Amino acid sequence: MADTSHSLLFLSQREVIEAGVLNMEQVVPLMEKVYGLHWRGETVLPSKGVIRWGGVETEWEKGRINALPGWIGGDIRTGGIKWIAVSPEGVRAPGMPKVAALVIINDPVTLYPVAIMDGVLLSAIRTGANMGAAALHLAKEDTRTIAIVGGGFQGRTQLMALLVARPQTREIRIYDVNRAQAENFARHMEKRTGRKVAVCATVDETVKGADIVVTATGSTEPLLLRRHLEPGMLYIHVGGNECEYEVISAADKRYVDDWEQIKHRDVSSLAHMFFAGKLKDEDITAEIGAVVVGDRPGRESDDEIIYVNTVGLGVQDVALGSLLLAKAREKGLGTTVKMWDEPFVL
Repeated sequence: MADTSHSLLFLSQREVIEAGVLNMEQVVPLMEKVYGLHWRGETVLPSKGVIRWGGVETEWEKGRINALPGWIGGDIRTGGIKWIAVSPEGVRAPGMPKVAALVIINDPVTLYPVAIMDGVLLSAIRTGANMGAAALHLAKEDTRTIAIVGGGFQGRTQLMALLVARPQTREIRIYDVNRAQAENFARHMEKRTGRKVAVCATVDETVKGADIVVTATGSTEPLLLRRHLEPGMLYIHVGGNECEYEVISAADKRYVDDWEQIKHRDVSSLAHMFFAGKLKDEDITAEIGAVVVGDRPGRESDDEIIYVNTVGLGVQDVALGSLLLAKAREKGLGTTVKMWDEPFVL
């Protein structure tokens, strides 16, 4: 008699770490591969689903729940979904994270779910890694200085990924409106990277002369201004609305992960500019995947000012989840959960 039972593997946050989620050396090239597969049409990517209580502007006060499904082909060949909640301030117990997430991975043949894993670190690491992958093609080869504005968790993963893309970096700077958070960032990242991190007093001090500038904050007011731009700078815009529109307009080139998805989500400065008639489709230089596969140019000179913004793609989460599942199986990690011994028939 055929075995009609079905089980899946559950991976806790600790087991996700043991499977290698923090290993940017493997995650950055994976995100680069995903960009290429997506550009070549080897993915299925429905629009990101959002549960919120009002318009986009309510997300800052009331939080949101996002669903990011996707299927990716190539040698990854799997599907799944990330289910991620961003909790509003004032409702979480002290010490609880702002974000909670799960990632479900499905079998490529039966399409049954085969794994559920904690998605908090997975989501943060892949967001950092997708900018690291972009920097491989858009940052100056002789990058020496990285400036981070925003001392939160996302700023940390951005730095981890950028040091994989540009390991010759010699100077790292951090600024946060909360000085204590910037100092904590510096201590933590010095320990993790083995590199000195300078805490700066202003945005001006932080970004002056930097080769790569990252803004990773929840600010709704511009932090990076037109006057901050310098020849050769790569500006990585992680948050929604942290720069003046003139920063985007003044850039020599503008790159995205998926322009249609950015417009659909409509939470970033790029989307706002488009719907206000201040940016046209043709003002987007290229999607990053087109650069990865060689269909469009990336950086062509050390004088170009380049802007990059991504909305985040569910196929990135699925690809990383699939990799972590394979590593977990190799190491014997996880708890097997039986969905059924025999399927119930009504």
